[in-house]
Amino acid sequence: MLFLDLIAKKRDGGRHTSGELEFVARAAAKGLVPDYQLSAWLMAVLCRGMDEKETVELTRAMAGSGEKLGLGAVARPKADKHSTGGVGDGVSLALAPLAAACGLAVPMMSGHGLGHTGGTLDKLESIQGFRVRLEPPEIRAQVAKYGFSLFGQTGALAPADRALYALRDATATVPARPLIVSSILSKKVAEELDALVLDVKVGSGAIFRDAKSARELARSLVKTSKGLGMPAVAVLTAMEQPLGRYVGNALEVRQAVEILRGDENAADYLECLLALGGWMLKLGGLSKTPGAGAALMRTKIKDGSGLRLLRDCVLSQGGDPRVIDDPALLPESKLSRTVRAAKSGVVCALDARRIGQAAVLLGAGRAFKEQELDYGAGLELLKKVGDRVAKGEPVAVLHAADEVKIGLGEREYREALRISAKPVRPKPVVLEIIR
Repeated sequence: MLFLDLIAKKRDGGRHTSGELEFVARAAAKGLVPDYQLSAWLMAVLCRGMDEKETVELTRAMAGSGEKLGLGAVARPKADKHSTGGVGDGVSLALAPLAAACGLAVPMMSGHGLGHTGGTLDKLESIQGFRVRLEPPEIRAQVAKYGFSLFGQTGALAPADRALYALRDATATVPARPLIVSSILSKKVAEELDALVLDVKVGSGAIFRDAKSARELARSLVKTSKGLGMPAVAVLTAMEQPLGRYVGNALEVRQAVEILRGDENAADYLECLLALGGWMLKLGGLSKTPGAGAALMRTKIKDGSGLRLLRDCVLSQGGDPRVIDDPALLPESKLSRTVRAAKSGVVCALDARRIGQAAVLLGAGRAFKEQELDYGAGLELLKKVGDRVAKGEPVAVLHAADEVKIGLGEREYREALRISAKPVRPKPVVLEIIR
């Protein structure tokens, strides 16, 4: 089989066989063809697309390009959550231990952030000593002992995805829906899950700003997942404003700890957390309905078992467990500045994308892949959409290493904030469920 023939076939609108897609995945994983040919094939897929069966077979081939996680010896039902990315979206940090406390096995594979969206691994690495690079035997041991593990993609799991993802980022082929779907799901298939919940963000801070595009992606993810024998549900959630009260790495660890302690000040974060967790428990067979699953998760917040499991995980993965009892031990930036309202009224908008960009300017995110992070940098959002403010009242606290970054971050924050004279009711976080 010549790879050149596969490029031409897709270029001309042809449909790939399962054997051809296995060859593509194997070639990507093992470096059997040059990057320029893989790049040409990716562009052909972007322009010509793939049907449902092709997407299923590509995902299967990518998942089979490396090892499987091998959690067969774990008796618990195995479930995971994937988010398409947003601002302040540190839900995984609280969700994994809570779901484990409820009886699920959760191999929570995550990634680093780039651009205005944060990455779960960056948040975890703000905890001194925490190791996110675990090999499959360590992951299996963690899941067997605690019910969950928080880790980054290993070289052994879906290596074809690692190779193709890097090329997609460099060849402007990221938006191709079949490639998005296969990238997300191939890693989940390699985890050998019994169920998957997909958090598909909609709004200014999301990959897809309009509901139509997000809905199309969600449907494709669910159909492909089911075609692979992995039950799935997609939850469309709002990302017009950041989730929760904190944006930044150590700050979002603090948010998760506060939630697990029973603090309900971040009502939108809690709504998202319980909706996703409820569906994980429903699909995993541990609750009759997602509502009953959410109620069970609330009991694990109340009795402190979710918090205890997070502390155990931090200790087991080499981190300092004292930060779970005292978040003041987390990294802090050198400088802080309180931002005050320019006028009285009601917060009517807090643009998530601009807040994410403000976080990057403050040092909490990456404008390019190799950029070092200031783990203490970010924003505390004292006021969210629907909150009343008086002129001169604090609306946010910014954290950064120097005055220049603070100034840039404040300017971007003020562009994100809109205050209206009329009352505004914030929209619900959960917009739609796709099964």
